[in-house]
Amino acid sequence: MTALAWDATEATVGELAARSGVAPSALRFYEREGLITSRRTTGNQRRYSRDTLRRVAFIRTSQKLGIPLATIREVLGLLPEDRTPTREDWARISECWREDLDQRIRTLQRLRDNLTDCIGCGCLSIDRCRLSNPYDELGSHGPGPRRLIEEDPACAPECVPDPVPAGG
Repeated sequence: MTALAWDATEATVGELAARSGVAPSALRFYEREGLITSRRTTGNQRRYSRDTLRRVAFIRTSQKLGIPLATIREVLGLLPEDRTPTREDWARISECWREDLDQRIRTLQRLRDNLTDCIGCGCLSIDRCRLSNPYDELGSHGPGPRRLIEEDPACAPECVPDPVPAGG
């Protein structure tokens, strides 16, 4: 496998795999799923345009963020097919993620800040839960760890006092 030359306009599946860090089987899968395209040579070998490298990076990054392939395909479908996408094209589609990513960031921050305390899951196994979520009151909000998935400040544990230590 050789790396993609800096001045190449097209890449073989091996070159694209080497430069992107994605296995050739994954590239073929992305192509079957309509996420990337290639042209075929007279010998039926795949040739990818240079801008496919950015699409693959976008796909991999999106997957790491937990964005489903169907959603990735939808957004990539907004890019032009008749030319290499410009910086403006990429900026336009990146706006499609902004609200979703902001929500994911808020959820991750709540997870980071509250995981050691009651998260409103209903288990009542942490002594703080008896004060933070007595009788699983947050269960009326719906299933799951309510303090991690709700934006509602009423679910926030900040105002709940620490439990009184045993014997104190």
